Amino acid sequence: MFDKLAWIRLPRNVVVGHGVIDETAAAIDEVHLGGTPLIVTSPTPRRIAGERVAEQFEASVTVTVETASFAAVERVIEAARAEEVDFLVGVGGGKAIDIAKMASDELGMGFVSVPTAASHDGIVSGRGSVPEGDTRHSVAAEPPLAVVADTEIIADAPWRLTTAGCADIISNYTAVRDWELAHRLKNVEYSEYAGALSQMTAEMLVGNADSIKPGLEESAWIVVKALVSSGVAMSIAGSSRPASGAEHLISHQLDRIAPGAALHGHQVGVASVVTEYLHSGSAGRWRNVRDALADIGAPTTADELGITAEDFVEAMTTAHEIRDRYTILGDGVSREAAVEAATVTGVI
Repeated sequence: MFDKLAWIRLPRNVVVGHGVIDETAAAIDEVHLGGTPLIVTSPTPRRIAGERVAEQFEASVTVTVETASFAAVERVIEAARAEEVDFLVGVGGGKAIDIAKMASDELGMGFVSVPTAASHDGIVSGRGSVPEGDTRHSVAAEPPLAVVADTEIIADAPWRLTTAGCADIISNYTAVRDWELAHRLKNVEYSEYAGALSQMTAEMLVGNADSIKPGLEESAWIVVKALVSSGVAMSIAGSSRPASGAEHLISHQLDRIAPGAALHGHQVGVASVVTEYLHSGSAGRWRNVRDALADIGAPTTADELGITAEDFVEAMTTAHEIRDRYTILGDGVSREAAVEAATVTGVI
């Protein structure tokens, strides 16, 4: 008897382009969200976008968060209940959007994503990421009902945030390879559709890497489309597998070993160079990954991340302990293998 079932939650409205920040209320109305919104933002995004969003509603409540934490999520939940709002809008980078996403999931309210930087694929995915001590938790949450991404605003964001988003997408290359490997060796459920979409998204970034430049709104357009596609792939899969493999495990371990040294996207980008080497050896595609990162101006070495060679090797050899997810790291790579992979690829 065939009893397979999939429940795929996707955004119903994705609005991308020049000046679309002023279409936020219209995009929200089209997904039948009404009443008073609670806008979750942080100081700079509030100034450049949050106030413009608030002006589009007769009444709204704004909560400004400084850091991503479970305490911030609780504060948003308390404000939503106290003010009796009807839905949440996350305006900003990953911090504000993840907090709003997780709070809306707990409240059972609709959520809308309004990114002001293209720094990672969380702008559309059904997962939130929050640090706690030396650990970063990835938590399941509802994906946004609508996404409003103004490329004019995103193009003006600090360039390092955009390159981090690009690197996050490029790392899908190795995430999908790890997923396929887990399917073959551990019988992990695999979605060909989600895997193909994630792979295509990475290839789109690699193929356009030399045309992604600072200050160009066209570049913001390419990157946002890629981030949306990556988030959709995760929603189709019902997990983060299409965009998170060994390279993310290494990044999470770096967060513990060298907290705050580099942006998440940059870490997974550099880690994907070495994990691609582990997959395919010296004749493989790791050079394509490295060259694409270099073309957009993202880090390609541990030194450029601000991380010592010793710390990077330690992260490689211990990353398999982060979570029960089978990847090319298996039950751990030896120090010798880690040093060889990082040295051959020029990461250390």
